[in-house]
Amino acid sequence: MPVFQKQAAGYDSWFDRHPALFQSEVAAIRLLLPPFQKGVEIGVGTGRFATALGIRHGLEPLDDYAEIARSRGIEVTKGVAEQMPYANARFDLALMVTVDCFLDDVPKAFAEAHRVLKPGGSFVVAFLDKNGAVVKKYERSGSPSYLNAHFHSPEEIVEWLTETGFSDLRFAQTLVGENPESQEVPKTGVGEGSFGVISGRKNDK
Repeated sequence: MPVFQKQAAGYDSWFDRHPALFQSEVAAIRLLLPPFQKGVEIGVGTGRFATALGIRHGLEPLDDYAEIARSRGIEVTKGVAEQMPYANARFDLALMVTVDCFLDDVPKAFAEAHRVLKPGGSFVVAFLDKNGAVVKKYERSGSPSYLNAHFHSPEEIVEWLTETGFSDLRFAQTLVGENPESQEVPKTGVGEGSFGVISGRKNDK
């Protein structure tokens, strides 16, 4: 977390330098995004994804990231994914984008997402596949942003989602290859693209 505390502006400007990659990732998320009225992005960062996807609420532990997100009109609450300061069944959509690799306890965070969702609500998890070419490139380069990251496979994400109680899982992916620099049309499924998206629905009961 101290590494990221100093990187908010640099992190945010990455999306300006790589607009095609950002749009590819947004398109992959949007492919699985259901209609919603009240959504929250868990680990909202600077609010790039929330803004692009029409999500007005965000959870963020780091003040400098939250400040940028608020400047984009996001209602940011300070907190961590494993212990969210929200009431039960508050949202009908929860989104998490490349946050899983930085969590202390992924199953607990997924359980919290389940708790704050209304029955029938959706949880959309976007992640960097640990077996993907982009992660392999990060690992070889020793990128400081991902120095302490623990990436996960689609199988691990699926296991945690199902154990938590999410069903009707759907899959999407993008960023195929090690150096994707052009905008891609997302595909269904996972395992080919470095950026995977899996959505699940909280049971109605």
